[in-house]
Amino acid sequence: MFQETRQRLALWYTTVTAILLLVFASGFYIYVRSTLIERIDDTLSHVVEVVQRSLVLEAPTASSTQTPSLNVNVDASFRDNAGTVEDDHIDLEWFSPQGEMLWSTTAEAIAAPLHSNPAGETVHLPDDQWLRQITEPIVVDGEILGYLRVSHPWFEVTKPTRQLIRDLAFGTALMIGTVAAVGWFLSGLAIAPIRDSYQRLKQFTADASHELRNPLAVIQTNVQVALSDPEPDVQRQQGQLRVIERLTRRLGRMVDDLLFLARQDSGTLVRSDQVAIDRLLKEVVEEQQAIASEKSIQLTLTIHPLLKQVTPREEGAYLVQGDRDQLIRLWVNLIGNALQYTPAGGSISLSLQMLKTHPRLFQIHLQDTGIGIPEESLPYIFDRFYRVDPSRTHSTASTPLPHAAGSGLGLAIARVIIENHHGQINVESRPNKGTQVIVTLPGLRLENAPAKSSIASTVEEIVSPD
Repeated sequence: MFQETRQRLALWYTTVTAILLLVFASGFYIYVRSTLIERIDDTLSHVVEVVQRSLVLEAPTASSTQTPSLNVNVDASFRDNAGTVEDDHIDLEWFSPQGEMLWSTTAEAIAAPLHSNPAGETVHLPDDQWLRQITEPIVVDGEILGYLRVSHPWFEVTKPTRQLIRDLAFGTALMIGTVAAVGWFLSGLAIAPIRDSYQRLKQFTADASHELRNPLAVIQTNVQVALSDPEPDVQRQQGQLRVIERLTRRLGRMVDDLLFLARQDSGTLVRSDQVAIDRLLKEVVEEQQAIASEKSIQLTLTIHPLLKQVTPREEGAYLVQGDRDQLIRLWVNLIGNALQYTPAGGSISLSLQMLKTHPRLFQIHLQDTGIGIPEESLPYIFDRFYRVDPSRTHSTASTPLPHAAGSGLGLAIARVIIENHHGQINVESRPNKGTQVIVTLPGLRLENAPAKSSIASTVEEIVSPD
């Protein structure tokens, strides 16, 4: 239990830290990438300004039929820019007002459509190249003289950002691993005092339960001897002695329950025997039949036939692997609980069947017509010493029940036994409508059957509510 809690603490600590690191790494990556793009855009804008200031303007020739205006002397303006240099250089292109390319630093025209975009854009070329471009119209006295497009290779952004991604991934993985190790260590330190206190509490419960058994047994024996004494003086006190015997027997049962739970908490191993659950249920029902008849309650058991495709199995036997004594105690507790809260004239029915969808799983339904359990109490009925409203144990006009006050350990013991056998228990109930208990147990593992953990997960998948 504490090992699982420690794992959860370390996992949560690591998960939260990992999320924070991923958020930080993503934000840092976005910041660096946007900064690189802004730096390239600033460089391109600066180039546009420099080139614009260096343009040589001239008046049109007399033979021109166009309206007199200024023209750009392309040869004079770009005479020193025709040579190409390294791959990461900035390329310039000059276009006429009609969009015709007149001059370029590249040997071949850049296959990208021309449109004005002073803010900068990223374009994808057919040869799987990426460029960052700024295209700005050159305007003089309100007239467009042409378009200047400045391009920069995109790898100036992709190369450092890819390296940044690798560095961030490595750093984040390293940090998560370190945090996981530190979280495991810290969770161990945090849970150590709790584990020690719990161990002391378990030891105290086991010791106290063991020490109480002997005096209770002596008291009960002496009371029984006194009740059997024919002396008149003793017989006058038999009423009080019977009360003492009844209370002593109840305390003895409670001590046995506490001792059982303490041993289970200490990790006591469960015996592993082949148990025919159908025969076991028949025996328990026969034993409880006398109590049911005394309370005028009808107690029945239905055993459905095994599925034909499941072989080999002993004919008519629902075989499970487990501790026979614990399984008997489980059904004595569950049936006794149903008898306790079912009024006279009611009924309790048990049915045992093999699941068609999962033939290695057995399911037992225990249905009674008792007073039921309020919905708000269902999540707590398996807690130790938890009891629903005590008023439900007393007699009423509509549901006459004998005075009964359980210890609140019966269902807790039932759940421990079922968990020891890798099964599941589910309770459905409505006040004044009865209660249904569904117990699912894995059958005896056949050849090539899944492991216990797989069977337990399958059981949980079936019986867990949607």
